[in-house]
This record gives sequence, C-alpha cells and structure tokens, in this order.
Amino acid sequence: MKLGLHYWTFSTPADPAAIAPTLAETATLAEQAGFASFTVMDHYFQMEAQAPAEEPMLEAYTTLGYVAALTRRMTLGVLVTGVMYRHPGLLAKIVTTLDVLSGGRARLGIGASWYEREQRGLGVPVVPVAERFERLEETLRICRQMFGDDNGPFEGRHYRLAETLNSPQPLRRPHPPIMIGGGGERKTLLLVARYADACNLFGSSPDDVAHKLDVLRGHCAAEGRDYDAIEKTAIMMRPPLADVDAFVADVAAYAALGVTEVQVMPDRHPVEFSRRVADEVLPRLADLG
Repeated sequence: MKLGLHYWTFSTPADPAAIAPTLAETATLAEQAGFASFTVMDHYFQMEAQAPAEEPMLEAYTTLGYVAALTRRMTLGVLVTGVMYRHPGLLAKIVTTLDVLSGGRARLGIGASWYEREQRGLGVPVVPVAERFERLEETLRICRQMFGDDNGPFEGRHYRLAETLNSPQPLRRPHPPIMIGGGGERKTLLLVARYADACNLFGSSPDDVAHKLDVLRGHCAAEGRDYDAIEKTAIMMRPPLADVDAFVADVAAYAALGVTEVQVMPDRHPVEFSRRVADEVLPRLADLG
C-alpha cells in the first residue's frame, strides 16, 4: 500500500513568509520517509467546508514546480485539477512541463470543477454541471492526444484546436498517468472507465468505496475496459493520528478491495504531521497489499 501526502492547507504556520520553508521541509521529509506521492488542491480560495475562504491558498502547478525542484522520487500531482480553470491545450502543456522538470514524475489528476465562489470571484466562467462534464471529457481527449504523437487538430463541441503540437513530449511514457477524482456514478466513474489510468475516491468507509468500485466495474464491462488496469486510490477521511489502529484497519479493508494508494491530509503543523505519520503509520502499511 502506497501512502500519499495531500497538502491541502497553507495556514500553518500563520506567517506567509513561512509558507515556502514549511512546504520545502515537509516535502523533503515526506520523500525521505517513504511517502509515494505529494499532491495539492486546485483551489484559489480555501474550501469553505474546511476553513474560511480567506485562509492562504497557493496556485497548484506553481507549487508543484517548487516541490519538483526539492524532491527526486515522489509522484507529483493536483488532487484534482478543476476542468474550468485552464484551457485544455494549456493544461496538457503545464502537466508536460511538470513531468519534464521533475524527471517523469507528474500525474494528471482531474475532475469537474465545482467551487463556484472562487470561480465567480475570479471571473472563471460558471457553466451548468452537464456542460462541465462535457468539457471534462473533451479535456481528457485533448490531453491524451497531446501526450501522444498526433499533432493534428481537435474538433469538439466546446474546444477547437488547430494543432496539438506538444514539444517536448512528457518523459513518462506512454504518458503521465491520468487520474480522475470523484465518485459520481453516472458520469465521473464512466469517464474513469473510458479514459483514466487511475481513479481517486473519497475514503469515507470501506462499504462506500466497495460500492463505488462495483459501479466502476460495471462501467468497465460496458465500455470493454480492463477493470484491473485502472489503479484505485482513495483520499482518507479518517485522520491517521487520531486512532492509528482504526486508520490501519480501514486501509487494510481498502487494500482488500484493490486500492493501492491512500492519501492523508495534515491536521496540524505539516512537518509534525508528516514526521509522526512516518514513525507511527507508514511502518504498519508496509505489509498491506
């Protein structure tokens, strides 16, 4: 079982001047301790369900570029890129840039953007949910095309690209893994079956994850896709340090379902969190499938 660190807040410590050194120390410690991946959110305002919107937030791909220069092994990605925030042709170039500069460690995590307050606040177009999913599907097709050898045009309902030139190509071959985040059963998991190398589910409970994976299995059968070829990941809702035994039991249950990576979120100073997880949790995950 691989463990990822999801760096979702920049509020601790409170001094903005401490954000960069804290991020650097956390990422370096996490890599040395054996974390497999490092992810950030694609938000510009903090999520109101988690903390006040006014709390500090950094742009995701700029942040990952900084982390890439400090690390050598961890997979780097956004959990998850909001489809409305970047034109898909530019997104493919941004992810390619991260992959090249990190030595082939980028992962494209993507989903249908949803946080309307930040979209309206910053002038990002707000479109109906159905259109967001149409745009998500076209974006997936464009990124797959740009990550490959086809430099030709793309004609979609929402996006039209005269040429999909992308030089240099990503170092990761055949392309940076595409991970779709979310558990929507009619649309999100269908797109996983059609286009993704990995899915990312909310680790709310083993029963919930088992149900979502059953839905995904059904979509794969309908689409003619090998279910086992899709990596299953989950972001843990249970804080790992509050009850380590319960956390490990949940992860073991996810492993039995075929989940191969879980992500955890700091609930205190990120350096302290990462160090304690490395000492108290990571060794107990080593034997999980």
